[in-house]
Amino acid sequence: MAKFVTIGERLSTTAPAVNKAFTERDPEPILKRAKQQLDAGATYLDVNIGPAENDGPELMKWAVELLQGNFDNVPLALDTSNVAAIEAGISVYNRSKGKPIVNSADAAGRIGYVDVAAANDAIVIALCNGEGIAKDNDERMMYMQTLMERGMEHGMDVENDMWFDPLFLVIKGMQDKQMEVLEFIKMISDMGMKSTGGLSNNSNGMPKHIRPIMDSAMVAMAMMQGLTSAIVNPNDLRLMETIKSCDIIKNNYLYADSYLEI
Repeated sequence: MAKFVTIGERLSTTAPAVNKAFTERDPEPILKRAKQQLDAGATYLDVNIGPAENDGPELMKWAVELLQGNFDNVPLALDTSNVAAIEAGISVYNRSKGKPIVNSADAAGRIGYVDVAAANDAIVIALCNGEGIAKDNDERMMYMQTLMERGMEHGMDVENDMWFDPLFLVIKGMQDKQMEVLEFIKMISDMGMKSTGGLSNNSNGMPKHIRPIMDSAMVAMAMMQGLTSAIVNPNDLRLMETIKSCDIIKNNYLYADSYLEI
């Protein structure tokens, strides 16, 4: 079994300090956040530069070279709606520690991101939704099949290079949908496919002290259903300890008394 893949989410323009650093090409805040996440056990770092309509390609190149140059070619997820920026980032990307991830495609307006990943031998996160959130697992499966077919048309290794995202839903307001999402993760796993998703969506709107508890419970249940990756806050110690413990229980790697420190 493969060790669970954590994608650190803390390099995003949704954070004002990160947005400012990207805009001003200030490396210090970017490197600080990157180091914190890698020290906490992140496998990949998500680099979310936002739409970056004016300077996307230059900004993504700068970010990729900065991060890989300082952290031994750390693998990255390139996260933007600017396709040219993703392609520019891939053009300077070093693959020695893992393929780049294109974040993300869906089965509607963003299905072309599958083509971008295929053309550049990259992994793609494939959201199992269309113009809106799927109403049930039948609809999720329909979107998943659309995405798989697109990947196969372009010669992708769909079992390894398409990571399907069932879309974690906020519990406050959609509590009755949580088991359905978990059941769909099992369906993805039973097909021999990989899965991922923005885990913290489920705890959006909850008090700060509750979110780590809920996220940890969700990741444990999702990993039991076969979830192979998640976009997370690696600096959430409780969450990372839960992931490492679940990896041990699932026999993804060998137990040692020091496993929490690895």
